[in-house]
Amino acid sequence: MCTFDMDKGPRRLMKKGLTLILVGHINFILGAIVHGNVLRHISKPSHHITTEYTAANIISVTSGLLSITTGIIAIVVSRNLPVVKLQISLLIVSFLNALLSAACCVGVLLAISITVALDGRVLMQGCNDTEVPINARSPISAQCPFDTTRIYDTTLALWIPSAVFAAMEAGLSVWCFIVGLTLRGLAPCSNSYIKEQLEEEGLTNRNTAGAEFSTQGQSLIGQRFSPEA
Repeated sequence: MCTFDMDKGPRRLMKKGLTLILVGHINFILGAIVHGNVLRHISKPSHHITTEYTAANIISVTSGLLSITTGIIAIVVSRNLPVVKLQISLLIVSFLNALLSAACCVGVLLAISITVALDGRVLMQGCNDTEVPINARSPISAQCPFDTTRIYDTTLALWIPSAVFAAMEAGLSVWCFIVGLTLRGLAPCSNSYIKEQLEEEGLTNRNTAGAEFSTQGQSLIGQRFSPEA
């Protein structure tokens, strides 16, 4: 796993970064839709809403934003491999995003399990004014400040893709983290010679830039003191 092709590796890292940005945007939008169409309504009028739903949705939105940030850093690193600060940034952000995305996936799966196990009764808390316990799939109508006909199907239709995208974010972040370990030569990727190659490449680039600057300076000095000038 601790291998990085200097020819194809930057392109692969850029593709993974673009994928993280796309998946992060989608997951962020799904979390916002869940909050706007479901959680915002079922928390009224008595604010009856489970902690699992709130935590899962907040983590989902935050994970989407952090995935976008991780993707941007991955793209920048793919264009500037020898830069140490960018390598460290990729290590830290990808590690945090992997943990947050994994927590998001677990939280959303827990919310789905609670919803399915209780037939959506948690979604109906705060608006059931009958003596019969009503679930979201019950034909008995309840007076609610929102339309209850599609709330069960809509919630699951949004949460299931969100869990899948969160798992994708975690997998891509772990891959970026391994790339960061490889570029820095840290354990368990300390046997890789990529770090030495990047250091040699950076030294060569600095020497080349210095030589070009020196040549240009000598040329300007020569033009200044030439008789024709």
